Amino acid sequence: MQMKRAMLLALLLVLGACVPQKPEPAPEPFAREQGPVDFYPHNIGLYWIYLPQTDPPTYPTFKLSVLGPGQWDTTPAVQMRFVGRGQERIYFRRFSEAGVELLGFKEQITLTRVSFDPPMLEYPPPELLRPGYRWGGSTTTESVFLLPGGTQEQAALKIDYSYEVKGKSRVEVPAGVFEAYVIELTVTDDGGNTTLQEIWFVPHVGEVRTREGLVLIEKNF
Repeated sequence: MQMKRAMLLALLLVLGACVPQKPEPAPEPFAREQGPVDFYPHNIGLYWIYLPQTDPPTYPTFKLSVLGPGQWDTTPAVQMRFVGRGQERIYFRRFSEAGVELLGFKEQITLTRVSFDPPMLEYPPPELLRPGYRWGGSTTTESVFLLPGGTQEQAALKIDYSYEVKGKSRVEVPAGVFEAYVIELTVTDDGGNTTLQEIWFVPHVGEVRTREGLVLIEKNF
């Protein structure tokens, strides 16, 4: 069980593998939805192309795309597909006046489902996002295998998380130069293990640096 918990924590903290592999063809998402892009972008058809910050530009990339509406259990959600280097994951997020909440995700390759109870608040309401603002909470993550006859529990883990906007800075990534909110994420599991990660977020653009250390190299809007 301890090993399963360790594997779950690793999955939560390092969601993008950095070992180059032969890229796999993937179907495109729905046609891009026209109109203004939201503060926290989630218009259907938007996509972002990423590369680990230390990787050469010739290495295979990762792609995050907005697929459209879906459902996590009984909760309406927006589906976002992350694919690359032998991985395929579908995130289920709720965008509302409360901000952006991560309900869970499905690993399409390993047929694993990871849920957050309560949902993890990734971003606060737009009007609260400013230097010095903090938010966070506690959640229990549960991982199960998706089997033909149902599910099989893999592991469960309680985590405490906190975000803090450290400031606003001019940052440069392969996709360009942006004025980004620099956000620090602290995650502590119930075993006392703590991890710090940094995110660069740009309103109406999205994350130009993800918490896994992926930087934006291209987008379609």
